[in-house]
Amino acid sequence: MIKKTAGLATVLVSVLALTGCGATGAQAPTRNIKQVTDGVEGQSGSIYIRDLLLVAQPDGSAALVGTFINEERTSNSLTGIKVAGIDATISSASGSFDLPQNTPLIFAGDSADATGYVAGLNAKPGDRVEVVVSFSNSPSVTLSTLVRAKSDYFTGVGGKPAQTPTPAASK
Repeated sequence: MIKKTAGLATVLVSVLALTGCGATGAQAPTRNIKQVTDGVEGQSGSIYIRDLLLVAQPDGSAALVGTFINEERTSNSLTGIKVAGIDATISSASGSFDLPQNTPLIFAGDSADATGYVAGLNAKPGDRVEVVVSFSNSPSVTLSTLVRAKSDYFTGVGGKPAQTPTPAASK
């Protein structure tokens, strides 16, 4: 019985050592990952901004990519986006920028229900630009956002929005 237990303990210790699942606890490299995409993340009250980035367009403009989610029961709304001091032209499929509880507002991609366009930005892929996002019932959020090339996963992202209703300018 002692030989079986000792053999099992040796195998268990070997597996933990080989997989890196030892006693690293809170300092484990996988626990310390904060951002797994190129997009930045932010928060204003109960509104979460996920995977926000810009895709540079051939004409010097940029397209907005990102998701906004309100986890509060009280409705809120997106009132404006400024990129490097330039008001973004945004539109939504519904014509509204309301953020009801747990209903995401998605800019770009297969599930998109909104578009964002920044004319004359002239940022190059790899640049970081300041993006200020404003809401009706939450403080504005300022994020340092990465500009990506219109290639690879982002090849189909861009173009001017079909509609141009823009909420009130950011504060």
